Amino acid sequence: MTTDNKNYLLRIYHKMRALPFGARLFSAFFARKAPYFKTIKPLITHLEPGRCELVFKKRKAVQNHIGTVHAIALCNGLEMAMGAVAEASIPPHLRWIPKEMKVSYTAKADSDIKVTASIAPEAWQLGDVPIQVEAARSDGTIVICAEITVYVSEKPQKR
Repeated sequence: MTTDNKNYLLRIYHKMRALPFGARLFSAFFARKAPYFKTIKPLITHLEPGRCELVFKKRKAVQNHIGTVHAIALCNGLEMAMGAVAEASIPPHLRWIPKEMKVSYTAKADSDIKVTASIAPEAWQLGDVPIQVEAARSDGTIVICAEITVYVSEKPQKR
């Protein structure tokens, strides 16, 4: 059995992706984990252990006063991609919770956005674990990058 088959989120992802509009269905399902994720109308385009990619469109609801994608929409995308890659990657005996987010805005976000989160398999350990996330506009320019630190602990024993 591969790691994908053992991980509950990856099982759901592959099952839903096989359906018509499966990527949309899975993205809506996952966005329910934190209702503010839905505000960006994300589409998870790739999910595997160690990597998640999602996209969202530049539209009026996510724009600021100068017509670019606003900072909170970008951070929602970063956090959603981080959460998906964490759930798809973490060993089954561990659990995580977000602890810190260090963000750098590097360019104007004036187009649709692609967010990528990644973590190496060997990075999972007890304590603070950093996950790298970045978002790029349509021309490939990185508009925001972040290191989101999650606190990792053992799952409690079931009684």
